Amino acid sequence: MSNHISERRPPTAAEREAHKVFRKAEVKVALSEHERAQQAFHANRERLKAERLAREAAANPEAGRKRKPER
Repeated sequence: MSNHISERRPPTAAEREAHKVFRKAEVKVALSEHERAQQAFHANRERLKAERLAREAAANPEAGRKRKPER
C-alpha cells in the first residue's frame, strides 16, 4: 500500500461547461422517460376503469339508469 495521497485537480472551464450540457441532456431524458411512464399509467388506469364500469353495468342493468321521479 502506498502512502501517496492523490490530489484531486479542479475541472477546467471546458470540463465544467461540458458537464453542464450533459447534465441538462440527462435530465431531459429522465423527464421524458418519466412522462412516458405517467402517460402509460394513466392510460392503463382509464382502460381498467372503463372495463370495471362495463362489468358493473352488465351485472346490474338498473344501476346505470336514472330513475324518473315518482309523483
